[in-house]
Amino acid sequence: MKVTQTAIADLLVLEPKVFGDERGFFLESFNMQTFRAATGLNVDFVQDNHSKSAKHVLRGLHYQIQQPQGKLVRVVQGEVFDVAVDLRRHSSTFGRWVGLHLSAANKKQFWVPAGFAHGFVVLSETAEFLYKTTDYYSPEHERCIAWNDPEIGIAWPEMGAEPLLSAKDQQGCNLREAVTFQKV
Repeated sequence: MKVTQTAIADLLVLEPKVFGDERGFFLESFNMQTFRAATGLNVDFVQDNHSKSAKHVLRGLHYQIQQPQGKLVRVVQGEVFDVAVDLRRHSSTFGRWVGLHLSAANKKQFWVPAGFAHGFVVLSETAEFLYKTTDYYSPEHERCIAWNDPEIGIAWPEMGAEPLLSAKDQQGCNLREAVTFQKV
């Protein structure tokens, strides 16, 4: 597994070894020993999630203020632009973001630790998004930051249309109004 640090050191891009030929391919999508050896992280995953979304759907920017979740995310069908925003007040990168393209074709995975807001927009006709979490979903602790907060200034790719948002995501607050993490 190849691991690449991003502009925010705690956010990692993971690329599994892919074995392919004219029949197709094989990859080991997750192996705890390999993950821990390659990343140096000692986390346990407790939940796997799978979502399917249509083109222009934007989900996020989500986080849980209690029971914060680390997420290992990937796309198995289609393509998304995936984003993580640092919400750790003690961090020198507080309020900064990293974004990357995840797709079935590039097979990249993105490690988003607890203390970050996370979201993505679908660029293909549909996309299936899988992710592992380090804590359980807790709706009463879930929060949402506006995808287009000018203070964060995410450079979303050209979508050709307004993003499709859930009612919850339409109510996202700006970073300066958000409850953020003192310590994670």
